[in-house]
Amino acid sequence: HHNQSSLNRSHEGHNLRRDACGNVHNKIVEVILSTDQLRISSTNAEQEEAQEDLAVTYTGEPLDIGFNVQYLIDVLTNIKVADIKLSLEDQNSSALVSADAIENYRYVVMPMRI
Repeated sequence: HHNQSSLNRSHEGHNLRRDACGNVHNKIVEVILSTDQLRISSTNAEQEEAQEDLAVTYTGEPLDIGFNVQYLIDVLTNIKVADIKLSLEDQNSSALVSADAIENYRYVVMPMRI
């Protein structure tokens, strides 16, 4: 995984939960990473959209990936430190979630087609 983003778990978890609750019929969120920004977006069956832009540390190539929102919430609920890393190869590869503060913590999330 050569693209890495550093983000604060507490802010991410809050936004993912809000997006998921607002779109209970859609279990996929679109995660768009660009230079120092992460956008979380989802659309429900009625074409209502929830979107959040967050500041992150990221300098890799822009990526647009779909994830099952519940898997991301599970990661963020179970990790007990504020700062986490999200490592990605490309939009078709798994994402590795880790935390420097917790040795041996690794969580793999597979992407979904958007």
